[in-house]
Amino acid sequence: MSSDRELRAGAAALGLNLDERQCELLLSYAALILKWNKVYNLTALRDPSSILTHHLLDSLTVIEPLAREWPGRAALLDVGSGPGLPGVVIAIMRPDVSVTCLDAVAKKTAFVRQVSAELGLPNLQGLHARVESLAGSFELISSRAFASLPNFFAGSKHLLADGGKWLAMKGKLPQDELAQLSADVDVFHVEQVQVPGLQADRCIVWARKQPA
Repeated sequence: MSSDRELRAGAAALGLNLDERQCELLLSYAALILKWNKVYNLTALRDPSSILTHHLLDSLTVIEPLAREWPGRAALLDVGSGPGLPGVVIAIMRPDVSVTCLDAVAKKTAFVRQVSAELGLPNLQGLHARVESLAGSFELISSRAFASLPNFFAGSKHLLADGGKWLAMKGKLPQDELAQLSADVDVFHVEQVQVPGLQADRCIVWARKQPA
């Protein structure tokens, strides 16, 4: 199956050696996106190859950096997750991370719950709510093009555990947004990433609360 080969080759370019189960789960997830997309309009992308590069491989770019920044167990909140990006991919690749995909659109979180049930992912849940009104504590809070960095950090700050980290996936290096951050946010690392098969700028912004 060509998509299997393309997925493995793309993952390998990111330093990831997918096992059979990971590959099967990722491709099943892509198939569910395509299936549900017809009814729920989860994403503007409509063909398998675009889902593979723009969603799966794009989300897989965070796995190696995440292993470096947080190698152990954690609770992760994926804000504005949509159909579960990158949250579902993280849940598949990191069974030790409990992933909550948060979105304000009910049909998208219903889809994530369906993915969790169909793929047998006990560490994945979908939650329909707005981040500002949510309570709880998470070691990791991620987003993928959800909002500007100032809004993302301000809206989720009350949910970040002491010692926790933000992981913001962005396109081009957001210099203007970085310049607008409040003094209580410490951006400690910004790394450029390359999505295999995608000619586009991508970066990951890592941040934490500034020590008092």
